[in-house]
Order: sequence, then structure tokens, then C-alpha cells
Amino acid sequence: MIAIISAGIAPGLALLSYFYLRDQYESEPVILVLRSFIFGALLVFPIMFIQYVLEVEGVFTSETLYTFVAVGFLEEFFKWFVLFFTIYQHVEFNEHYDGIVYGVAVSLGFATLENILYLFANGVEYALGRAILPVSSHALFGVIMGYYLGKGKFSEGSNRKKWILVSWSVPILLHSVYDTILLSYMNWKYIMVPFMLLLWWFALRKAKKARVKILDSRLS
Repeated sequence: MIAIISAGIAPGLALLSYFYLRDQYESEPVILVLRSFIFGALLVFPIMFIQYVLEVEGVFTSETLYTFVAVGFLEEFFKWFVLFFTIYQHVEFNEHYDGIVYGVAVSLGFATLENILYLFANGVEYALGRAILPVSSHALFGVIMGYYLGKGKFSEGSNRKKWILVSWSVPILLHSVYDTILLSYMNWKYIMVPFMLLLWWFALRKAKKARVKILDSRLS
């Protein structure tokens, strides 16, 4: 049991620590980051229940539609909802990169509890694969969500609404593509590897741009 919990928690905490420590100018309060992590974890049970009901009731006849609505939309929209209504207006959200820290915290809270439950059900031998794919992908969706939410926070007028819209729609799209690759292709590894490499590149590029914006604002 201890081995499963440790294996389930370790990748999430490692990724959260990585993105947290990349905030070189003004680290966010650890308590607030952990609170965001816990809020993300609390989303797991209601979302799993909704997904179970949708599957049992056969609401979606198309696997692609189920993947987009019941997985991509539900998970990313509710993570965004928590992020927007608990962090967006918070006084500590005062720099562009802060959105990434809190976006990653919410996403990894969700991914970590989901990972622990999966390992309890299927065995600790899946821990490495889960760390490389589901946990890291959730972290990267959180980076992208937080980046665009930060862009919206520090934009004016109509641009603010545009970036807030992008902050939830892009992660939903990327998550749906991720699950479609897993479920729809027999040789999914040949597609997933370049997709994940592209996702890492895209997310890290956004994180770097957010840090550059902080540096520019401090120098100006």
C-alpha cells in the first residue's frame, strides 16, 4: 500500500516542484499552491461519477464524442473552473508565470489522486507508464491553461476575454486529442511519442515566455 501511494504521488510532486522552482522572481505561497493541488484532487470523484453515469447510460454512441465531452471537456473545464474562481482574482496572482504555477498545481492534484486510484486497481507495475503519459500530460495541460489565463489576467478589454476563452478551450482540445490517440489507434505509441514531444515543447516554450514577460516588466 505504501509503495502504491508513493509511486502514485512521486511524479506529481516532482513535476509540481519543477514548475514551482522555475518561478525565479517571486515564489508563490506554498500553502496556496498546496490548496490548489487539493482542490484539483477533490475534482476526481465527482468527475469519475459523471463519467461513469454517461458511460452506463450510453449517452454517447460515438467514442470520439465521448472522449471529447466526458473526458477532455469535463476534466479540463472543471480544472479551469477551480483555477478561475479560486485563484484568478487572488492577490497573489500578480505575475504572468503565477498562472502556470497554479494551473499545474490544480492539474497535478487531479492527476495524482487519479493515478493513485489507478495503481490500486491495476498494480504498481504501471507506475512508470502512468508517470510518463497521464501525469505529465495533465501537468502540461495545466501549464498551457495557466499561461493563457495569465495572459488574460494582464491583458486589457476584449483581449482579456479572448485569452480566458483560449485558457480552457486549448487544454480541452489537446486533452481530447491525447485520449483519441490512446483509444483509436492500435499502434498508438507511434503517434503518442511525437504528440508528447510536441506537447512538452509547446508547454515549456509558454513557460519560458511567461518568465521573460516577468523579467521585461521588472526591467521596464
